Amino acid sequence: MSSIPSLRLRWRRPALRTLACVGVAAAVVAGAWTPLRGDAPGAELPRSTPEAQGISSSAVLDFLQVADREIDAMHSLMIVRHGHVVAEGWWSPYAADVRHTMYSLTKSFTSTAVGLAIAEGTLRLDDPVLKFFPEAAPAEPDKLLRGLRVRDLLSMATGHHTEPALSTSPEWTKTFLATPLAHKPGTFFLYNTPSTYMLSAILQKVTGTKTEDYLRPRLFEPLGIEDYAWETSPEGVTIGGYGLHLRTESIARFGQLYLQKGQWRGRQVVPAEWVAAATSRQVSNGSDPASDWDQGYGYQFWRSRHNTYRGDGAFGQYCLVLPELDAVVVITSGVKSMQAVLDLVFARLLPAFREGTLPAAPAAQKALTTALGALRLHTPQGTPEPGATVAAGRRYAFPSNPEHIEWLSLERGANGAATLVTGVDGQQRRLMLGHGTWAKGRMPFGPRGLEQPVAASGAWTSDTTYAATVALYETPFKMNVRLTFTGDTVEYGREMHVAFGDTKLPTLLGTAR
Repeated sequence: MSSIPSLRLRWRRPALRTLACVGVAAAVVAGAWTPLRGDAPGAELPRSTPEAQGISSSAVLDFLQVADREIDAMHSLMIVRHGHVVAEGWWSPYAADVRHTMYSLTKSFTSTAVGLAIAEGTLRLDDPVLKFFPEAAPAEPDKLLRGLRVRDLLSMATGHHTEPALSTSPEWTKTFLATPLAHKPGTFFLYNTPSTYMLSAILQKVTGTKTEDYLRPRLFEPLGIEDYAWETSPEGVTIGGYGLHLRTESIARFGQLYLQKGQWRGRQVVPAEWVAAATSRQVSNGSDPASDWDQGYGYQFWRSRHNTYRGDGAFGQYCLVLPELDAVVVITSGVKSMQAVLDLVFARLLPAFREGTLPAAPAAQKALTTALGALRLHTPQGTPEPGATVAAGRRYAFPSNPEHIEWLSLERGANGAATLVTGVDGQQRRLMLGHGTWAKGRMPFGPRGLEQPVAASGAWTSDTTYAATVALYETPFKMNVRLTFTGDTVEYGREMHVAFGDTKLPTLLGTAR
């Protein structure tokens, strides 16, 4: 579920791929790794001042201010250096105790599950995919499909020329295997979320448990990650390629685990050999030196500039690991340009890292702490009251439309607050809107119309126009709403800040009853 366009490039790296397989297997044979099962949750990551860990508070503040000014879609930031959190902040209504949708950052967790299964001897990199799904395979699979292996799923080198369309079918595994391969597996890179789903399905086959449940005693519990959720497919399989929901610090712990080569609290949670293989360049995926999507791809991890690597997800969910600086940078957001965020990190944060400690800077630390505590998404700017021509609570009816919105009215409240009331399929829905603040509530959203937590704020931008922003604060999404009143009519316009398809929703024209 990434917003990055797929790249189609040929590659061949047999030596590195073979070594990766041998290394993980050798660790098991030699008894160098034993899985953790059911460890008690760990304590929070330790906190520190930036200067004590060799980072300038002023530089972090500069990064924060530029991000807030130029990227009006940041949701959280956490910087970890030498195992200590040195800066953390959430743009209200996002918060430390709220999970965020990870999208394709989920893939790196699925990769970890595969690595653990290989270490336990229940799976091999060179296992053919068809071995696990004889009941779902085509009657006469061709040579290309017979040659598809687990490692090809991991490295997004399945041989597909276009991504299999799983979401339109209730049988995702069968649909994947029925989609023709155009290239020899292992020779053609295509970013392919269904390939990660197949890894999760394989894991469920060989372990008898969902990926989410498999990782609970092996990863989540040792790292102290308790508050999470992971969506499943119509087949009852953990989706794998997306669907994981985590708090910001949980992402940071995962990144710190990989930075520490799989060690956590003195125990080897993930084999170091797997960490090295998964985060190394297994696939060539481009040649643009300025693009962080052209630096190579590992096993469900991206290589990045400056000898870094990351898991990332659509609209700006990042777990960026910087081994040479002993640091992890975590960002959740809802951005249009994912490259712009990484550009800002590399331009503004990297120069702030120094060897050793820096002299204490109480004033700079205080300014940074104050700024981090005052972060919030920008609310619509305007007045709390409209012109006299707009009647409060007047009901406007809409003609038949695909969303089944029958009518709306705008009720005014105290201190500039308002309530947007709509009739949908005979049901009344009420959405509270703060003025200069975020009012929390719930509303249905998405193709399935599932109710989700939202925070909304609005203001009158002219005598006849009311603008509102609705943030779905467990996701990257926010919606801008505009109501324009003219005589006995209202124009109801809506636009998503980011979306997988069109961002602009159909404008509805209502007439006063």
